[in-house]
Amino acid sequence: MSLPPGFLDELRNRLSIGQVVGRKVMWDQRKSNQGKGDLWAPCPFHQEKSASFHVDDRKGYYYCFGCHAKGDAISFVRETENVGFMEAVEILAGEAGMTLPKRDPQAQQKADRRTQLAEVMEMAVQFFRLQLKTGAGAEARSYLAGRGLDAGALDRWEIGLAPPGWQNLWDHLTGKGVAENLILGAGLAKASQQGRKPYDTFRHRIMFPIRDARGRAIAFGGRAMDPDDNAKYLNSPETELFDKGRNLFNLKPAREAAGKGQPLVVAEGYMDVIALSEAGFEAAVAPLGTAVTDTQLQMMWRAAAEPVIMLDGDAAGQKAAMRVIDLALPLLEAGQSVRFAMMPEGQDPDDLLKSAGSAALRERIEGAVPMVQLLWQREVEGRVFDSPERRAALDKALREKISQIKDPSIRSHYGQAIKDLRWELFGQSRRSGAGGGGGFGGPRPQWVPKGAKPTALASTKTSLLVASDVSEDHLREAVILAVLIRNPLILDDFYSALERMRCSGADNSAICAALLRHDSGDGLETRLAEDIGTAPLEKLFAQAHVAITPAVRRPDNGDLARMCLIEEFAKLTARRGHAHEVEDAIAELSSDMADERLTARLAQSIAAMNNAGRQDDDDSAEYDTSNNGARIKKEERSAFDTLLGKIDFAKGGRGH
Repeated sequence: MSLPPGFLDELRNRLSIGQVVGRKVMWDQRKSNQGKGDLWAPCPFHQEKSASFHVDDRKGYYYCFGCHAKGDAISFVRETENVGFMEAVEILAGEAGMTLPKRDPQAQQKADRRTQLAEVMEMAVQFFRLQLKTGAGAEARSYLAGRGLDAGALDRWEIGLAPPGWQNLWDHLTGKGVAENLILGAGLAKASQQGRKPYDTFRHRIMFPIRDARGRAIAFGGRAMDPDDNAKYLNSPETELFDKGRNLFNLKPAREAAGKGQPLVVAEGYMDVIALSEAGFEAAVAPLGTAVTDTQLQMMWRAAAEPVIMLDGDAAGQKAAMRVIDLALPLLEAGQSVRFAMMPEGQDPDDLLKSAGSAALRERIEGAVPMVQLLWQREVEGRVFDSPERRAALDKALREKISQIKDPSIRSHYGQAIKDLRWELFGQSRRSGAGGGGGFGGPRPQWVPKGAKPTALASTKTSLLVASDVSEDHLREAVILAVLIRNPLILDDFYSALERMRCSGADNSAICAALLRHDSGDGLETRLAEDIGTAPLEKLFAQAHVAITPAVRRPDNGDLARMCLIEEFAKLTARRGHAHEVEDAIAELSSDMADERLTARLAQSIAAMNNAGRQDDDDSAEYDTSNNGARIKKEERSAFDTLLGKIDFAKGGRGH
């Protein structure tokens, strides 16, 4: 049944989880604080004498520190009453005096059919697993043993066998009373064009179940046992359960492993993923018989900020890497990219594991190159740039690629990275300036030794960038994180903005990363504490400016929280955008851009920053007005004038 938006939120708001749970437990009066809604009792889900079961009545969730059971009032009723989700909702709605909306027959029918199809798929999983263990599965077991998979691995991956023959699975399922339309709808059989009985989709193949992010079996991948078969690998057709461009093999376990710190590795096939996982690289996934799609890329980014694309070291692997680059460029966001680990020529991850061991594979993963490096390599490899025209053509091709990046900050950093690579290729010197290639040319960067702390140049020590109050950004980050934690139901609405936010401290960074790893909904703060510990969260909420934030003190007001987050993200973006503008201006003091356009650009940046933060300013703050009408604080005007003086000096030095 499909419930209208807001119904469950209203139900949870009307209920006291303390009263719901209190019918099943006896509160520990010494440990509980009824006035604050801090309740403790022996856990109803496992046998114990101590009170390790905690209920936070104000936030509406429970958590057992013994058996780790957790949830809200709905999940508590489901577990203790042994009822389904909708039955639990009906029970609680009756207690809260709420009327359940009328069922949508079409939505209910569609949901019921998907549930039935998933059940049929599970029956097929069990059938194929059983066939592998019979005498007819000896050949397949021998092949799998040769690939390094023992009996334990076969069980972990639920690998099975579709025996030879046209109707083995069909006859098994129909004999169990499964409706024919469900077998066909699940993609397990195909209708005969000659009026005969439908025949099995998979025959004489080793079978790999494909499960979705919820763990449901939705499809199969089959590896042919007959070397003369036209298709070595065959996937299920697309069904109501399965869309091959919107799923990844092994996604659910890989996402959990990535959440524990393992790098997310993207391989090409099932056997590569299984080999990687069995070797300890458990955060491994694979696309399902197609090139990586934008949906799959977004799924990878939900699991890890920088998935490592691990491709075979042949021409096909190189082409696949380039397709991923073209796909990813328009989707890049701050802190969100891909890296590439190329296998030795003629080898895949499974081959490398067998020939050189897991240490060699780990070295490949840790040495994965950033996307900009592979983009550069594609444009320069095998080409000669011995004329200005050829260098100009290279610049044009790279500009066209970089222009696809929507985020201006990332686009700028890509341009700088290309400048550095171009300098290395063409050997430009500081005296020759931009050199013969134009476009991305420029002076050689000043490299800072590894481990050394870079210091501000004399020309930048008085700039707005160095003088900016970094702590103000830190305060805004803290407010954003605290509001999201206390209002977990709106986390999904701000997921993209949170992914783009660069945190200025270790604690804020840890909390932000944990928020991105966890799903929205009740019990979020408890899940975060289990993930990163309680210390960062306690430190966050102990800050005075966080504690007085209305959206933190009143977590039941979703509209208030949304308004607060929109405002804080806008101010943070404006401040950091201004800092980047000043940083770029300092870098360009010796270039031809140091003219009136640069002056106007900086004035617009300062105006945007002041407009975003104007309501925080004291009414008595004094402002000047720039030439373009922007209100600018006097202290900022002073720093701005200093910067313009430097620009004028740079112009004079070039004879302007």
